[in-house]
Amino acid sequence: GNIHGMSLAILCGLGDKSLVQLWDEPLPVIDPKNIAIIGARDLDEGEKRNLREAGAMVMGMEQIDRYGMVTVLERAIERVSRDVDGIYLSLDLDALDPEHAPGVGTPVPAGLSQRETHLACELIAETGLLVGMDLVEVNPILDGQNRTAALAVEFALSALGRRIWGG
Repeated sequence: GNIHGMSLAILCGLGDKSLVQLWDEPLPVIDPKNIAIIGARDLDEGEKRNLREAGAMVMGMEQIDRYGMVTVLERAIERVSRDVDGIYLSLDLDALDPEHAPGVGTPVPAGLSQRETHLACELIAETGLLVGMDLVEVNPILDGQNRTAALAVEFALSALGRRIWGG
């Protein structure tokens, strides 16, 4: 699995005690039932097993294709926003189709479109619950004319509530 998936697993209490608990904070730091992974395409068997056993919600590209981004995001938001103070968004730019975001470490074809990703960020902004976010997997060395990094900024603005047209 990737380093991002590993850190998520650690926050869920999966792994060696020296990694999952730094002091004496209650475990897990994040309840896996409050995690939704959207647009998954290339999870290995171990990752799938861990996520299933932990009880995280995983919505792959096939669910987005079948039900549409709005339905998938509404289900995810409903799931992760129960009894919490806020939502944290981690946006992996390699979830996008390389056509839109070429500057990523591990480009995988048939990813999210630029429009779907903006819509997801806008739906999260509308909850009023966003408390933080990170944008990861941008590799400027593999990018063309800074396209992917510029796109990441646009997504951040959408998640923070910017709209092209009110309504």
